[in-house]
Amino acid sequence: MTRIAHLSDLHFGANDPKIVAASEAWLQKRQPDLVIISGDFTQRARTAQFRDASAYLNRLRSSGLKVLAIPGNHDIPLFDVFRRFATPLARYSRYIGNDLAPWFEDDAVAVLGINTARSLTIKDGRINAEQIALMRTRFGAVPAHKTRILVTHHPLFALPLDADSKLSEAVGRHEDAVTAALDSGIHIALAGHFHRTYAKSAASMAENLGSALVIQAGTATSTRLRNAEPQSFNWLHVERREHVSLQVIAWDGTSFGDGAQAIFDFDGSEWTATNASSVEQDLIRARHLEAKGR
Repeated sequence: MTRIAHLSDLHFGANDPKIVAASEAWLQKRQPDLVIISGDFTQRARTAQFRDASAYLNRLRSSGLKVLAIPGNHDIPLFDVFRRFATPLARYSRYIGNDLAPWFEDDAVAVLGINTARSLTIKDGRINAEQIALMRTRFGAVPAHKTRILVTHHPLFALPLDADSKLSEAVGRHEDAVTAALDSGIHIALAGHFHRTYAKSAASMAENLGSALVIQAGTATSTRLRNAEPQSFNWLHVERREHVSLQVIAWDGTSFGDGAQAIFDFDGSEWTATNASSVEQDLIRARHLEAKGR
């Protein structure tokens, strides 16, 4: 079994230091096999913000944790137009890492991170032909028994943004990306960006989306909350390729604690939540914890 902590949207520069410290304490105590951070380390890609984010990562690594990180759109300068187009990820590469396609593999899982942040699209994401080819190459060499996990900042799929089912924009080259995910046999697609926790089988969302389990993380430490959902991150136990447990770890005002939980099983064509009576299959939201009102 591989235990993965999936954090996203830290937004140093618009973060709560108390929550940052609490997330570190939780991770250091639980010692996951892998910490995934799916982008938006900073609020405005400023040097001081990257230094704070780098110090956070260094503290995690110093405690023995392995970290797989990718950039988000907020990690590209917005107002510094020259830097935005000339060297968009120079500060990210200096302070966070210069590997924009990080890879992790153990006996149970294979994880590939892909950078979807672009200078031109401002907040939306894109995936290019080279990255699509890389997905096929890297996952194509993975043994069949391992769980293949793709990490992006922007989700590959259009997702509901609110109760009225308003959909988000999918990444650019969406159809090619989904085809590559299908060809690569990706089992789980992790992303962030929307500060909203979400989990659902792609096959139940629309036709021709493949069989991946789509899991979104909320914001782990930012003060920029949406839909009254508190800060949170995801705790995944990948026991085997057909069985994954997901626990939302949510901030209750004083500490991070266990929130909504779901167990997903794969029947060869679609993921289903085995405990749908306690958690909505299509939406796992940390705010339903009542801890915030205790």
